[in-house]
Amino acid sequence: TPMNHTTVVEFVLLGLANSRHLEITLFLLLGIAYFLILLGNISVITITLTNNSLQTPMYYFLRNFALLEITFTSTFLPSTLYSLLTERKTISLPGCFLQMLFFYCLGTCTLFHMAVMSLDRYVAICHPLHYTAIMNSRLCLQLILSCWALSFLSMLPPTIMTVQLPFCGPNVMNHFYCDASLLLQLSCTDTGFIEELMFITLIIILPGTLIVTAVSYGCIIVTILHIPSSAGRRKAFSTCSAHLIVVTVFYSTCIYRYIRPEQRGGQDSDKVLSLFFSVLTQTLNPYIYSLRNRQVKQALKERVLKFSGSL
Repeated sequence: TPMNHTTVVEFVLLGLANSRHLEITLFLLLGIAYFLILLGNISVITITLTNNSLQTPMYYFLRNFALLEITFTSTFLPSTLYSLLTERKTISLPGCFLQMLFFYCLGTCTLFHMAVMSLDRYVAICHPLHYTAIMNSRLCLQLILSCWALSFLSMLPPTIMTVQLPFCGPNVMNHFYCDASLLLQLSCTDTGFIEELMFITLIIILPGTLIVTAVSYGCIIVTILHIPSSAGRRKAFSTCSAHLIVVTVFYSTCIYRYIRPEQRGGQDSDKVLSLFFSVLTQTLNPYIYSLRNRQVKQALKERVLKFSGSL
């Protein structure tokens, strides 16, 4: 059928830089970050799977969280690195839609996982005598499956509706991945309902999981204050404060980026915010949540010594 417009077959992602020198610098920095993400999370998965002393609910959640971190960053970082190295800025329509789907579903799953891990720490620290009875294997599995199910169920409807939209041009996004808010701006039809649906979904999930996480850590801090040993309090506060820093950076950047009804995105500052919650916190997570732990460090040391001995 003759049409008075051209159907878009690919999108152009402007990326993170507009000079070749800066692109190479960012390629090196993001390449190192991606390597650290993979190295840290694969180490967590391997150690918690192979060490008998780490078969507890806490490490079960950390192992699943590490797997989630790998899959989440792999939805966009390899393509971003490829774009920085080759200067290829285009992405096909199916590739863009798939990237958007997995980015938002896995990003939402990260929020639920962080809330679940904070609840696990709350039970372990505030109710240690009942910890094993409460956090049994069945409940742990149910919590993990709920995180994945809720994430995809909440993000699938707006994503499916976005996929069905017509795109007639322009096809340029000022971002380094297929951002939903920018994608909606490029459609040649009214997207008001989808924008409202996505905004309502995010305004429920982001503050909701943040409240669970904040209340859990608040109760943990109150319990820590009652520890009689000053050395014990310092150690507990050191771990808790590190977790809170990561949580604060992640949530503050996510909330400022996506819960702004008057701001639809497209500025360079949005790309910087996205780097904070999608790359910086993911790089720090395995080292702050897992590899600083005394038991994990001991298990890692034993594994390294065993490997070097076999060599």
